[in-house]
Amino acid sequence: MPPSLQIQTVLYKPSPGSIDRFLSSVSRAADLAKTSTSVGNVSLVIGDCSPLRVLRAAHTESLEKTLRQAGIDHLRYEFFDENLGSAAGHNLLLQAGDTDLVLILNPDVVASPHLIQELTLRLDDHKIGLVEARQLPIEHPKSYDLATGETSWASTACALIPRHVIKVVGEFDAHSFFLYCDDVDYSWRIRLAGYKIIFHPPARVFHDKRLDTNGHIEVGSAEEYYAAEAALMMTHKWSRPDLLDTFLHRLAANGSSLQRQAAQTFLKRRALGDLPEPLDQAHQVGEFHGDNWAIHRW
Repeated sequence: MPPSLQIQTVLYKPSPGSIDRFLSSVSRAADLAKTSTSVGNVSLVIGDCSPLRVLRAAHTESLEKTLRQAGIDHLRYEFFDENLGSAAGHNLLLQAGDTDLVLILNPDVVASPHLIQELTLRLDDHKIGLVEARQLPIEHPKSYDLATGETSWASTACALIPRHVIKVVGEFDAHSFFLYCDDVDYSWRIRLAGYKIIFHPPARVFHDKRLDTNGHIEVGSAEEYYAAEAALMMTHKWSRPDLLDTFLHRLAANGSSLQRQAAQTFLKRRALGDLPEPLDQAHQVGEFHGDNWAIHRW
């Protein structure tokens, strides 16, 4: 029997039209995957962290009927009524499902038609704990083994995870990571449990990343703050106190006001004893290369 699949995404004030693009592409990918028997029953779960509901009850009911004809067997929409962050939002959605597979997607992606079929192809090895898709037009530069696809970590902009791996590893560490690096931490915990992280380029999504006039990825205030806080948390949690001191000194000397605020928040949490227990003290999994969590190809 083909494995059942839960597709889940967490919204926060999505841009106009992005939800329609997301739903259209995901339902098409689900339909083709079901036709090829790559998956069986498919459910779509949407968690909403926006200040106001993105989907009203009447809209959800009509949308479920439309999606059922397009490859999605069941739609569930949960309005959280607060901004929980990515990790906590996905944890709540994970708790409500019991499918064989879970596909985590950002709401600002457009799935290629054969996305799900391609991702499931890599699950022939029971030691594979997560399969990540290639993001276009800006591919992540982290390195990976060209023959096996093994890599340091995977972005949950698009990642397929077997449910049995989630049961072994647990949920995302929402207490430590609000927005950024929750997927890096989760990938390393999967590897620490003995599974492999696989990057599979034939599985593709368009990810709506924007470039500024200098050709750099645009960084908003939320990313500026939470990425700095997450980097400090990563060096602590993955047993690199030397890098933690380096990062703290750098932020104090050269960080923006938001980055310095993030450092102060981290220091307050450390003073209160509100930090996770360090992992991987033998440094078997965690990869720190400058400011990156893997060697980069460019």
